[in-house]
Amino acid sequence: MLDEITPYKESDHDLLVDIWYRAVCLTHTFLADSDIQFYREIVRNGALREVEIWVRRNENKEPIGFIGLVGTKIEMLFVDPEYHGMGIGSRLIKHAQKLKGSTLQVDVNEQNDGASAFYKRLGFVQIGRSELDSSGQPFPLLHLEYRSL
Repeated sequence: MLDEITPYKESDHDLLVDIWYRAVCLTHTFLADSDIQFYREIVRNGALREVEIWVRRNENKEPIGFIGLVGTKIEMLFVDPEYHGMGIGSRLIKHAQKLKGSTLQVDVNEQNDGASAFYKRLGFVQIGRSELDSSGQPFPLLHLEYRSL
């Protein structure tokens, strides 16, 4: 498979929102539909434009996953559900490490066991916890950090 990671283009916006939505519906089972719609509007109305986005593309140059960064913090990492388990997320994190250095941070919903396990497999460790998410909603966050040895 072609391994192409490119910067965000405005023409990708709606496709990335769709990837975000389908991935969240699959992985964030603790959210009610109304919660998903709340966050979807945030993503659709600007969240993608407020961070540094890198897009993983398939052989047809279509987006299949993306990572959003602010400095050394991963603000978002979503992969098209059709491509889950194929190393896309790991490859995006390696790309971020090349760009930002090996010290990366990420906040993960405590109820999202799959994401927690994914990051821990890659060497991230918990350094803190918050009762509320960044929108003030009652979805606890685990604060994780990766440091190379």
